[in-house]
Amino acid sequence: MGIKLDSSILRKVAMALSGLFLIIFLTQHFIINITSVFSSEIFNMFSHFMGNNFIVQFIAQPILIFGVLFHFIMGFYLELQNRSARNIKYIKFKGVANSSWVSRNMIISGLVVLAFLGLHFYDFWIPEMKYKYVDILAENPFRYYDELVHKFNDPVKVVLYCISFFFLALHLLHGFSSSFKSLGTDSKYFNSINMITKIYAIGIPLGFCFIAIYHLIGNFVTH
Repeated sequence: MGIKLDSSILRKVAMALSGLFLIIFLTQHFIINITSVFSSEIFNMFSHFMGNNFIVQFIAQPILIFGVLFHFIMGFYLELQNRSARNIKYIKFKGVANSSWVSRNMIISGLVVLAFLGLHFYDFWIPEMKYKYVDILAENPFRYYDELVHKFNDPVKVVLYCISFFFLALHLLHGFSSSFKSLGTDSKYFNSINMITKIYAIGIPLGFCFIAIYHLIGNFVTH
């Protein structure tokens, strides 16, 4: 029984660490993308560096892909394990009273976020890999801004993009603070951590939506 408990704790800690790692990536991604609102030159500079740096491309990027897959596979496994262990009557009559809708439906928000990540890879990452390693086109350090803006010229895509970030916000509202719980954060700090994670969970997705809407409006104005 002790071995099983230890394994469960280890899985939750691994889940928390992978989630915090992905939050670091999300923050870095947002910082670069928000520069596109203020300066095409700065955005191109950051994007060119990230897209042509050996460490980023061949070390950090594979680790990121592994982190995404690990986090979601482990998340689905733990959620299914938890659901199978719960008493059906307890869920039916006590579930709402003891936990939020978000915490009980992390698997739903996670699936939506995973679907968005698949679309994001298809829309951004695969064309980038094709440009550099299939077509082998000459590197143009000024192309990134125009490519980004072009991605947001379709209102339907922008709406889907914002819906995906709404579900990411739901996922983060519970998952971010829970990561610190899983790592055994001292309870006296948890209220402060919980407030900071909630601000992040709402602010970062809103920021990404703002970037998309800003460029959509810019496309309409210029055309």
